[in-house]
Order: sequence, then structure tokens, then C-alpha cells
Amino acid sequence: MSETTTFSGNRGLQIEEKLIFEMGNEGCSGVDLPEPGPVDLDRMGGLAKRGSSGLPDLSEPQVVRHYTRLSQKNYGIDTGFYPLGSCTMKHNPRLSEKVARLPGLADLHPLQPQKTVQGALEVMDSLAHWLKELTGMPAVAMSPAAGAHGEWCGLMAIRTAHEEKGEGHRRRVLVPESAHGTNPASAAMCGFTVDPIPAKENGRVDLDALKAKLGPDVAGLMLTNPNTCGLFESEIIEIAAAIHGAGGYFYCDGANFNAIVGRVKIADLGIDCMHINLHKTFATPHGGGGPGAGPTVLSAALAPFAPVPYVVHGKGGFELVEDAREGAKPFGRVKGFHGQFGVFVRALAYIASMGADGLRQASSDAVLNANYLQARLGDMLTPSFDGPCMHEALFDDRFLKDTGVTTLDFAKALIDEGYHPMTMYFPLVVHGALLMEPTETESKEAIDQFIDVVRSLALRAKAGAADEFKASPRFTPRRRLDETLAARTPVLRWKA
Repeated sequence: MSETTTFSGNRGLQIEEKLIFEMGNEGCSGVDLPEPGPVDLDRMGGLAKRGSSGLPDLSEPQVVRHYTRLSQKNYGIDTGFYPLGSCTMKHNPRLSEKVARLPGLADLHPLQPQKTVQGALEVMDSLAHWLKELTGMPAVAMSPAAGAHGEWCGLMAIRTAHEEKGEGHRRRVLVPESAHGTNPASAAMCGFTVDPIPAKENGRVDLDALKAKLGPDVAGLMLTNPNTCGLFESEIIEIAAAIHGAGGYFYCDGANFNAIVGRVKIADLGIDCMHINLHKTFATPHGGGGPGAGPTVLSAALAPFAPVPYVVHGKGGFELVEDAREGAKPFGRVKGFHGQFGVFVRALAYIASMGADGLRQASSDAVLNANYLQARLGDMLTPSFDGPCMHEALFDDRFLKDTGVTTLDFAKALIDEGYHPMTMYFPLVVHGALLMEPTETESKEAIDQFIDVVRSLALRAKAGAADEFKASPRFTPRRRLDETLAARTPVLRWKA
């Protein structure tokens, strides 16, 4: 046996766990039920059981231990530092979780009479007010279920606005090459064609290239600010003027709004619509496919086309508008019912506990932490761009040149040190990218410890330990897998 293996396969409290289908023993059961009597097949539509269900036979302790052990193999923000760039994996306050579980908020049904859910409607209205106040925008669509869904919502409003003016021929959307992949996908889903815009050497949009692509068929521009390279678009006012001058609308991807909330009102930048990732900016849960929420704020030019439903103040209290009102021309609905209400509760609780000054401080601290991280790693790693960053620090793989170690190797070695890797190979415009976002919720001590680990790995890589990196991770329940093969040909079904 090697120094990293044991006879049992276990290593201390890290128990080697089989698939649950490998653990079953025929006849084993956690319950004792009497034999069933004669079955009336007519009650089952003439169907009869023809074989085993394929479920494993297990006792209760086996089931409990299996899933408890699996839970111990998880890594999340409650476990340790999560430096994923452009994902904002920050602490979810337990106060917000407690509020979301209150019976009067958790036990509601979307089909209840509106007079019985006035408090819920007030939550939606209050959160909408905060989002409009923080962005300076006059309207917000609350129902989009995630960031990409919010992109789709904003683009549908843009499309409808053009069609209302008799300019349905505008079907081209400009998208920077460094954009999130959902941007061009959302544009395509709305029937637009995507025209990429290159970046300059400083990581920002090439304004001259953008202007050269403007024309009468341009519907709008999708741009992230701060952008995916972690940089503020310093020419954003000029960019907005250019797109508006060509008759288009300015869509801003709000994925990185957490870097400027409380400090910049996006309406002042000339933006027409922007989705807001509540899980990024306002500390609601993130990951695992949900829960998500992507409310989309709209300018005065796009507000009439906001989708239903939305909350208004009526004579008898709050009302949920489900159809077009006077002066409104909604493009339709984007989701069944009224949006992700549990996420709304969490976000509003977070906002209320922070206040306007607290939100401003949070975005300031996020930027400070990222620049601190960049400054302390800048001599050992290679920053992709000169100058300060916003909420995330971007490095490339030049520091690994001639070491035999790749970005992937470096990230896998970080797992052995007890950290979730940073974002790798994104944005695509940077070769071998390592994108790190410390967020505002990490202490200086936690960031310093992470920095020390990254610096030690860089030193080992430069000292010729390529074979060691290629073997990483060594201390996880599984070694390095062929992730490409697993993604392309996943085994989704158990075969005995």
C-alpha cells in the first residue's frame, strides 16, 4: 500500500463510500410490512408488476450513514473560502434564512386570494422599490427566475420596443468577446443574430470597433460592467451614447453589480435594462441549479413593455397585475406565477439588515479585498492587465511557462490544500485564465491564508514539481478524473 491508501479504503474520518446500489442486500429492509392481499388489477389500469423496481434493499442505519457520508464530501461556502471569480460565492446570512422559513411567508400558495397574501405582495413591492432605488431605474420585472432568464426578459423588452416603433428589422445585437456565455445564447433565443466586439489590450471594449459595427439593423448592445475581466468599462458613457445614437438599446449584464451597488446608479450610465442576480449581489443561496432570481430593471423607454405580473398599490391594498393596464404593453409572461418568492424574502431581509450604507460598504470591501489579493499575488503570479481591478482579480498562466504545469494542474493542487479552485480558463480572451473573487464576506485572515497557499503552489511549480501537480488531487475521495469524457459520455444508469 502507498502512503495515501489504507486496507479499508478509509482515511481517518473520510470513509470510502460505495454507490448505494452496491450496498443493497436482497430482503434487507428498514420497515416490516404485512404481505399484501390479492391485488385488484382494475384499480391499477390493468398494469401488473413484472420485475424488480431496481431499488437497493437497505436498513435504516445503512441509508442514514450513506447520505450522511456523502454530505461530508461536499464543499461549500459554509465549509471554507470559495474563490470562484464571476460567481460571488459569499456567505448567506442565517437571519435571512430564518425569515424565509417563517410560516407566514413559507406556507403560502401562489393561487391564494390576493387579500390573504398582502404581506407577501408587500415583500415583493418593497424589494422592487429597493432595486429601483439602487439602480435609478423606474421599473423592474420581478418574475425572471435566474440571470440568464433576466437577460432574455430584457432582450424581449428591447425587441418589443423596436417592433412597436415599426423597426422590427433590427435583429443584430453587439456582444463583447469577453461576455458571459449566456449573453449570446439569450440573444439568439430572442431571434437576434450576435455580432462580437473585440477588446483592447487593457481588457476593455474597443469603442472604435463598436462604432464601426453600428448600423440601422442594430437592436442593442449587451455589456457587463464591471466586465468579465474584473475591470470597470471606463468609456461606458461614450458607449451608451454611441448605441443610443444608432437607435439601439443598452443592455447591461448585472452579474457583477455587487461591485458597484450603492456607489453607482446604472441609470446614470445610460443603461436601458439590466438583470440583477439576487444570489450574487444580495446574498441569497447560489449554486446547484437554484434557487435563483434575476429581476430585470428597465428604463422609461422600456418600462411599458415589462412582463406581467407586477405589484401595484390599489385602493384596497396591494394588487397583482396579471394583464395589460392603461399605457402598458407587456410582451407577455416569462414565468408561471410570480417569481422566486423565497429568494425575494431572503434578499429583502439582507437589504433591510444592511441598509443603504451597509450595501455601499459591502461593494467597497469586495473591491478592496480583490485589489489586496491582486497586490499580494502580483509578484508571484502574472496579472492579466495593469492597474487596479474591481471585485475580482484576473491572472493568466504566463507564470507557469516552462514549468510543465498547466492552469488545470494548478487548480487541482489547490484542492489538496483544502480550497475550491478559482475559475479556470475564463474569460476566454485570456490564455490559461485564473479568475479569483474573494468577496466582501471573507476576513483578511482568511484571504491571507489563501494567498499564502497560492504563493506556495507557485513556488513549487517553478521549482520543478510538475509530476506532483499532474498527480493532484491526491487527498480527495477520488483522484483526477477524465472530466471531458465524463461530460460527453456520462454513465447515468446503474447496471449490476
